[in-house]
Amino acid sequence: MTAYNRVLLKLSGEVFGGGEVGLDLDVINALAAEVAEVAKSGVQIAIVVGGGNFFRGAELQQRGMERARADYMGMLGTVMNCLALQDFVEKHGVETRVQTAITMGQVAEPYIPRRAIRHMEKGRVVIFGAGAGMPFFSTDTVAAQRALETRCEVILMGKQGVDGVYDSDPKTNPAAVKFDTLTYDEYLARDLKVADATGIAMARDNKMDMVFFNLSTPGTIVRAVRGEKIGTLVTSA
Repeated sequence: MTAYNRVLLKLSGEVFGGGEVGLDLDVINALAAEVAEVAKSGVQIAIVVGGGNFFRGAELQQRGMERARADYMGMLGTVMNCLALQDFVEKHGVETRVQTAITMGQVAEPYIPRRAIRHMEKGRVVIFGAGAGMPFFSTDTVAAQRALETRCEVILMGKQGVDGVYDSDPKTNPAAVKFDTLTYDEYLARDLKVADATGIAMARDNKMDMVFFNLSTPGTIVRAVRGEKIGTLVTSA
């Protein structure tokens, strides 16, 4: 049994590289197997992919690059991740479509929400790349926007090596406490940094729940779609 009919899965770019720069094909194959299992179960699934395993605009800016140009480089990195994921999902027997916010007709469709919905209705996995197509927007914010526009029921925020939302960074504070549930207002009031505040506010204003969970643990995507209590549920309730 699954808890949802249509979900938006956000995959952090870091997981594509196994925590390193570039692509870890074994990791991507494992992710693709879980995505294919979800699709074969009848759940419609769209995916927003990050690009942190290649470029992060904010980090390039800190090194002296102009922010808008750095962000565009990050968007191109997300498309490379999209194509890698597409290849492996299709190897597991599920049709996919990549849609990008920056037009690149040889490798992907343009982002068209109604077409994306139609693909999902036909059982295809839709993978969104190139962020919002504009600088200064994180892929977390794009995940919220795409979920709303394609009428998903929940945003599943898969993170690299983090199994939920904590009151401080568990990597630097061993005493950090994990939340099982959290309201969006509490998240923003605490100024937590697991996801971009713009995306959090967008989800809150439209009453779209988010589930934060650890992609590094095998099987968590399938468990999240089933509605099992994993990670942290962030809700407007």
